[in-house]
Amino acid sequence: MTAPRMTPASWALLLLLSVLWGGSFFFTRIAVAEIPALTLTLARVAIAAVALHLVLRLRRIAFPWTAAALGPYLVMGLLNNAVPFTLLAWGQIHIASGLAAVLNAVTPISTVIIAHLLTDTDRATPQKLAGVLVGLCGVAVMIGSEALDGVTGNVVAQLACLAATVSYACAAIYGRRFAGQPALVTATGQLTGSSMLMLPLVLVTGSAATLVPPSAVVAGSVLALALVSTAFAYILYFRILAQAGPTNVALVTFLVPVSAIVLGATFLGEVLEPRHWLGVVLIAVALAAIDGRLLELFLKRLRRRRAA
Repeated sequence: MTAPRMTPASWALLLLLSVLWGGSFFFTRIAVAEIPALTLTLARVAIAAVALHLVLRLRRIAFPWTAAALGPYLVMGLLNNAVPFTLLAWGQIHIASGLAAVLNAVTPISTVIIAHLLTDTDRATPQKLAGVLVGLCGVAVMIGSEALDGVTGNVVAQLACLAATVSYACAAIYGRRFAGQPALVTATGQLTGSSMLMLPLVLVTGSAATLVPPSAVVAGSVLALALVSTAFAYILYFRILAQAGPTNVALVTFLVPVSAIVLGATFLGEVLEPRHWLGVVLIAVALAAIDGRLLELFLKRLRRRRAA
């Protein structure tokens, strides 16, 4: 078997996914001011699950409610939603969103390592590892040193964010078993599974017992987080995963800060500083190194010139 490659369509979907997930840190930061982390995770996945089930009904697509089908969805929901969403939401209570974004960008490194250990197709070549490290440097440069405020404190919160990246990596590898299913069905199943896991947990811990009606801003952030950054985003996620594999889909965490900065410059009038452009260049180099095709093309032309 050969390693999966990114097609132009895969890159387009990855860019769109980065835009959808680019706002998730912003929405989460607003929501956790009034909603506990566990309750926020439940609201996020449950609203998204209901929305996708409505889409399935409108499109007259049957959802597999059998125990055999729900088992893998529960595992995927645990690894890709319940665990990382809760860890990141809780972490953002104690550390800055910028620092959480930097830590979240470790996901491709976690994915490369775990995929190397558990798969035969996504091997950790020196070129791929170098690309991952360059991309991580690009993210750090873009966000800037102010994102690292408090990096020596709140160690547990930082470890929680890093643990979320390991969970995402495991989910990307486990999710390959859904490659033959429509992305809409898989996304619905995953969010259904995570909702089934989070509901009893929230009830047992009493996380929602003291919850008061949220403000309009927080309610809007939760809806955007659920419908845009979760429901629609995971349809794209599973489509990319089926096309390009776990290591490539994890590259989205490098692009999320890029999307956030570009959106800020476009819609909020924020000024792009030189470090932002440097970060974009580093991330572009990293993606090219991990994808490999530009390097192969360069080496082929170099061999032709030497042969001539």
